[in-house]
Amino acid sequence: MAEKDFFERVYGVVRQVPEGRVTTYGAIARYLGAARSSRMVGWAMNNSHAVGGVPAHRVVNRKGLLTGKHHFPGTDLMEQLLWNEGVEVEDDQVIHFDRLFWDPNKEIKQE
Repeated sequence: MAEKDFFERVYGVVRQVPEGRVTTYGAIARYLGAARSSRMVGWAMNNSHAVGGVPAHRVVNRKGLLTGKHHFPGTDLMEQLLWNEGVEVEDDQVIHFDRLFWDPNKEIKQE
């Protein structure tokens, strides 16, 4: 699969993450049948600003850490966007990550 196609599939999943919820690079990779490709999902998120309409702030690492925050303009934009949706963050960590985690494997019906 070409990188561009993979990125588009990633964006399709991320666009379905509801406001006020978060998912992980690994969960997206597993949903796409590429379990070992979480890093590539991260690359897609880094590139998502060029695409637009992708709520990349809703994608965090497997522990709920805002590891992608450096790819947002400004120092705290990712955290601010999450707070605006009701997601509490402290020390770059999503509070109640286990309750807010959105698993595409459970939430999106496979075709």
